[in-house]
Amino acid sequence: MQLDSLVGLARRRRTPAPADPVRLSVPDGMTAPLGCDAVAVPEAFARAMTRRLPRMGCVYADGAHWWWLVPSESDVALEWPAPARYTAGALVRDAGRAPDLIHCPDSSVPYTPPIPLYLALCRVTGTTPAWSRTIGAS
Repeated sequence: MQLDSLVGLARRRRTPAPADPVRLSVPDGMTAPLGCDAVAVPEAFARAMTRRLPRMGCVYADGAHWWWLVPSESDVALEWPAPARYTAGALVRDAGRAPDLIHCPDSSVPYTPPIPLYLALCRVTGTTPAWSRTIGAS
């Protein structure tokens, strides 16, 4: 065997195969008439955001991140600030299992309103909302 073949075998053996994405499920008794996407936020930011939200929908957590269910296409015309990740279809990538449901609203829909969620995220990350930024002449 060549040295490069041995190195390749060692790398493949150390690198775990990526887990299939897990879709966040809507709790029984709720409907998602607008479809579901999710916004993933590191837990430290998520905890600070909860005090700034007038209403929360379904929120899932795995210890490192919280996922907020929002209506599909809530990313249209919004630049979700880092370190948040917007995922179409409410998919959690590289998860061994589905995150736990940590908050369920007393309503029939699972959504957190996306504009208040976006503004709370901008506030805790120190990001200016996209529509408030000055536009320079080109």
